[in-house]
Amino acid sequence: MPTVNADSRRVTHGPARRLAVPAGLLAGAVAAFAYVGAVDPNEPGHYPVCPLLHYTGLYCPGCGGLRSAHAFVHGDLPAALHANALAVLGYLAFAVLWTVWVVHAVRGRPLRIDPRPGLVWGLGALLLVFTVVRNLPFGGWLHP
Repeated sequence: MPTVNADSRRVTHGPARRLAVPAGLLAGAVAAFAYVGAVDPNEPGHYPVCPLLHYTGLYCPGCGGLRSAHAFVHGDLPAALHANALAVLGYLAFAVLWTVWVVHAVRGRPLRIDPRPGLVWGLGALLLVFTVVRNLPFGGWLHP
């Protein structure tokens, strides 16, 4: 049963209700990783081809992401990093943000993510540099 917090005049719910959305998101992520872990993206015909790679021969920042997830699920971190190192960083960032979200939900606090412009520009620059370097001759170690 929801209660009204007299200090802020907000309606608060019990922990089970506050954890419903984070639990649903985690269930979706686990299901996606389970599917990619079961259906090998290294075998042709299971997943669509990257349109940028198909038409231009250039690797997009997501190229190798499915192979990276498959290797990650099977515990092969070196292969996951080789397929797409940025994706592995994304998996870890998701885990940290999800954990912070759950802690806030348990404590009854809303999670507010308000990144500074410098962080957003920095992440964009990282994505751009990663994409450019993996398509240059000396960036072959970043090819999926």
